[in-house]
Amino acid sequence: MARFPRPTAPRLLYTLFSSKTTPSSSPTTALLLGNFQVRQFSIGGNLARAKEEKDPWWKESMEKLRNIGISAHIDSGKTTLTERILFYTGRIHEIHEVNIIDTPGHVDFTIEVERALRVLDGAILVLCSVGGVQSQSITVDRQMRRYEVPRLAFINKLDRMGADPWKVLSQARSKLRHHCAAVQVPMGLEEDFQGLVDLVQLKAYHFHGSSGENIVAGEIPADMEALVADKRRELIETVSEVDDKLADAFLSDEPISPGDLEEAIRRATIARKFVPVFMGSAFKNKGVQPLLDGVLSYLPCPIEVTNYALDQTKNEEKVMLPGNPNGPLVALAFKLEEGRFGQLTYLRIYEGVIRKGEFIINVNTGKKIKIPRLVRMHSDEMEDIQEAHAGQIVAVFGIDCASGDTFTDGSVKYTMTSMNVPEPVMSLAVQPVSKDSGGQFSKALNRFQREDPTFRVGLDAESGQTIISGMGELHLDIYVERIRREYKVDATVGKPRVNFRETVTQRAEFDYLHKKQSGGQGQYGRVIGYIEPLPKDSPAKFEFENMLVGQAVPSSFIPAIEKGFKEAANSGSLIGHPVENLRVVLTDGSSHAVDSSELAFKLAAIYAFRQCYAAAKPVILEPVMMVELKVPTEFQGTVAGDINKRKGVIVGNDQEGDDSVITTHVPLNNMFGYSTALRSMTQGKGEFTMEYKEHLSVSQDVQMQLVNTYKASKGVE
Repeated sequence: MARFPRPTAPRLLYTLFSSKTTPSSSPTTALLLGNFQVRQFSIGGNLARAKEEKDPWWKESMEKLRNIGISAHIDSGKTTLTERILFYTGRIHEIHEVNIIDTPGHVDFTIEVERALRVLDGAILVLCSVGGVQSQSITVDRQMRRYEVPRLAFINKLDRMGADPWKVLSQARSKLRHHCAAVQVPMGLEEDFQGLVDLVQLKAYHFHGSSGENIVAGEIPADMEALVADKRRELIETVSEVDDKLADAFLSDEPISPGDLEEAIRRATIARKFVPVFMGSAFKNKGVQPLLDGVLSYLPCPIEVTNYALDQTKNEEKVMLPGNPNGPLVALAFKLEEGRFGQLTYLRIYEGVIRKGEFIINVNTGKKIKIPRLVRMHSDEMEDIQEAHAGQIVAVFGIDCASGDTFTDGSVKYTMTSMNVPEPVMSLAVQPVSKDSGGQFSKALNRFQREDPTFRVGLDAESGQTIISGMGELHLDIYVERIRREYKVDATVGKPRVNFRETVTQRAEFDYLHKKQSGGQGQYGRVIGYIEPLPKDSPAKFEFENMLVGQAVPSSFIPAIEKGFKEAANSGSLIGHPVENLRVVLTDGSSHAVDSSELAFKLAAIYAFRQCYAAAKPVILEPVMMVELKVPTEFQGTVAGDINKRKGVIVGNDQEGDDSVITTHVPLNNMFGYSTALRSMTQGKGEFTMEYKEHLSVSQDVQMQLVNTYKASKGVE
């Protein structure tokens, strides 16, 4: 029986899975974040190697390292695939249910996926050969695109009834806009699925043994030669469209060797111009090892990925990080977790070396911290290590920090670009039932804020209530439950409140004099100017511009004026919500030699804003969600009618077998309790995903209703 042949290009994972034993220096870390399972493969680096060698001492280690995420729609086989990867790389020694660090895949917890993507160098997108490209496949692919993550696709479950990999490939091209082609052809489908033909190496592979660990390489079956030739030509044509070197050979009718094709696929994949499509059945132990080879063949190692830091000493100038362990330490805390021994902080090291017992600096807080314990994680198991270098993902204990903080050795003041953190769209008033549990309540909220950037805590100035904000009903419900369960604090919860915003629609002038004289030093400050809406494409939400000529207002008071306008914009007069997309321009003013002060000008700005706000024709903005529904076609009319009642706009309607897939934009305020409503409309067969899209103006009647409700709550006629 022939073993799976070792290809000419270096393959770390082949060594690990073919022997099914992992050398002691071969770490494999696993971490599941949202819809992503983060994997790190390496045979380790010899940090003590002599530096006199021609290549840098760290290069071999880096070339054999891959930080990848495994992403999928619910029930596409992500966990089964990860389990097989752990088995074939020798990290576990039998196939069974794997205890992976798990977090919800619900769209309310999208930050978990964002965190994973921020530290990945590549990803595998798992697609079900029956379900195809589904709603969450589109969501995670969009996030991968945002973070410019190169990826492979793996069409799983070829053993299932109704498996159609070519339909899924077509959907990847149309729905995900992937420039992709198959690098394998299956031998049989459904219960006849026997193995795979590799279109690059032109070999047929069968998977034998109780766990598919013995791979037999053979000739392509005669009845498949025409199909294989056709699919290989399609692969070469597709890659040629984005790789000039292969295109020259293809157009010149030169023979294209497996090595030439592999190198072209690698170049195009790393450049994010091409997505190679692999196939198999993780459950039936077929196709996982060639996929692992594909990870090493086509996805980049850490030094092939461009990472940037922001130099805080040079006005956040971009600095390229080449991933050199000889450089200054730069590491990003991308996930926090409360462990048995205190806070566990996951770090991705971008530059330099981190060592146990050494001091590091938190650039965001300026604090100097000693590393008491450095570990490599595998599920909930920890392996103590002395040091780790650029490209690796490790965890440390005993560090007080927040998710997104950057650490250095103090020689540079760099921060990594921040993760894309969406604004919260929903709020709840929450307070502990017992006054005695206030300390534990505060402790819980502080911890959750550090762990999750989308979870915010504030105080209602008028009611004194604690307000928690997040990405949806489920997101906030989970945290309220965690307060009860983990901190033994019972809390009363108010009604969910949508995070509306206000904005102005036209320019309005202000001229306000704040003058107060009541014995002793008075208050005097006059501000003149105008407010106007910012352009629609402006990235900022608030801008203040000082266009004063001369010293009518001393420059020392300008910051107080800006602060006053900012404070006033925190609460618009329509419904008391923050005012966004606002530009304030100061053109003139006056001051008093004795009575002017920072407080006087700050108050002048606050009152000036209130004076001119109504003239700027303010409107209310509401969060609008992109909702994707999948319902049996028989219920399509009922569901569409209900969406119309909720003031939703249907923007897409596709057919997938017996199901209708409806894409719609709906105001969040009209989506409370929707999961229950959808279940009852579709006899429990409908499903939906919802994510924040943008804030848009409400209609005039809704604005009147919201304003009247707000006035009634304040006791205003």
